[in-house]
Amino acid sequence: MTTTNDTNKNNNTNNPEHISKVLYGEETAKALVNFTISEMKMPRAFLWALGEVKSAAAIANMELGLLEPGKAMAIKRAAQSVANGFYDDQFPVDVFQTGSGTSTNMNANEVIASLVALQSEGKISVHPLDDVNLGQSSNDVIPSCIHLSAATLIENELLPALSHLVDTLDNKAKEHQDTIKTGRTHLMDAMPLSFGQEISAWRDQITFIHTQLQHNLQSLCKLAIGGTAVGTGVNTHPEFGTVVTRILSGNSGLVFTPADNYFHAISAQDTAVNISGNLKTAAVSLSKISNDIRWLSSGPLNGLNEIHLPELQKGSSIMPGKVNPVIPEAVLMGCTQVIGNDTTITLAAQSGNFQLNTMLPLISHTLIQSIQLLTTCSISLADKAIKGMQINHAKIAQSVARNPMLVTALTSLIGYDKSAEIAKKAYTENRTVLDVAKELTNIDEAVLIERLEPRAIVGDTKM
Repeated sequence: MTTTNDTNKNNNTNNPEHISKVLYGEETAKALVNFTISEMKMPRAFLWALGEVKSAAAIANMELGLLEPGKAMAIKRAAQSVANGFYDDQFPVDVFQTGSGTSTNMNANEVIASLVALQSEGKISVHPLDDVNLGQSSNDVIPSCIHLSAATLIENELLPALSHLVDTLDNKAKEHQDTIKTGRTHLMDAMPLSFGQEISAWRDQITFIHTQLQHNLQSLCKLAIGGTAVGTGVNTHPEFGTVVTRILSGNSGLVFTPADNYFHAISAQDTAVNISGNLKTAAVSLSKISNDIRWLSSGPLNGLNEIHLPELQKGSSIMPGKVNPVIPEAVLMGCTQVIGNDTTITLAAQSGNFQLNTMLPLISHTLIQSIQLLTTCSISLADKAIKGMQINHAKIAQSVARNPMLVTALTSLIGYDKSAEIAKKAYTENRTVLDVAKELTNIDEAVLIERLEPRAIVGDTKM
């Protein structure tokens, strides 16, 4: 699957099938005049899905005896050229178009019909609607492409990226499972924990969303194809959806099936909203991890300075020697976009009436962007920040030794009020809790040492 958003990569003259002439027809030309809202085009991943659906539809119609083999195979070849990205420049219609995505579906029908004539050197002629669009409607093709593209991107790109991040975090957690540090709640000193325990929380945040996405992937594998205009399947063979999804399953490695209820699949985009919610959760988790890393690396003199990130570039054009947490900041921006995209998808999904959602191109564009952003954010955070992250052991040990919250371990012996007195005195006089506790209590020093030992307080550091 070619998923790059850089369409020029797939449209240069080095591509074996690339031509310079316009392949689309009258309906696409009308759309170019009508829809001039932005310069945003349908993403590569969607065009891949569109080509795959048109290819599978041609073969399904051949198997069902509705399209002669010569035409079907010619349509398949042309559609696969579209799927492979050789003709992305022939899909110039704005994302902000008719809400059903009809203009993009017409665009595909026209380009594929023109390609059939070119690739067969004029020996085969197919009609954009009667042949290429046989048994289909924009109303079931476009929702099917949304699901197909999103499911394939999640399976092949996002889930592996999240797994890579989990593995990277797990390795780092195991590396520092015996490194004891000060915990923080409300940004204030709290009880100690191991660095491995802290990182294990990050790891399990990503594990959680990986599990959720893997589970919900099943809903994306149910396609609207076969429902045609409003869900009744008018003008298509009753087995068309079953055959198309079987063919798509064979080509993708995922198991696609017709939607349980075509009327639901065409009139609503509930699955997209659900998946977007998972993506938002992933963005929130990555944001939390990135912000923790920024705080922990702050300084070096007037911040926490508990970790050192790889020095990737100059941090300032005016302050020499400054190094900034550039990767966490970039990830935070990507995640902010994903969180905003979730609102866009939510509003777009509620903007349908009766038998059709009418913001399908926007949902597709935004959903794909979110999946791809999270994929690259996860890899960047793993490889460019966490993998090379170094621990400032001296600073951590110093902070733990002077952490007044260690006194919590004494409350069962001397009570809350006395413990608070010790904590405040230790903090005010910049002394250790052990030193002050020896002064203000009659507890044996050996008992105090045992009670206030950070490793004993932390307990089992294995995650």
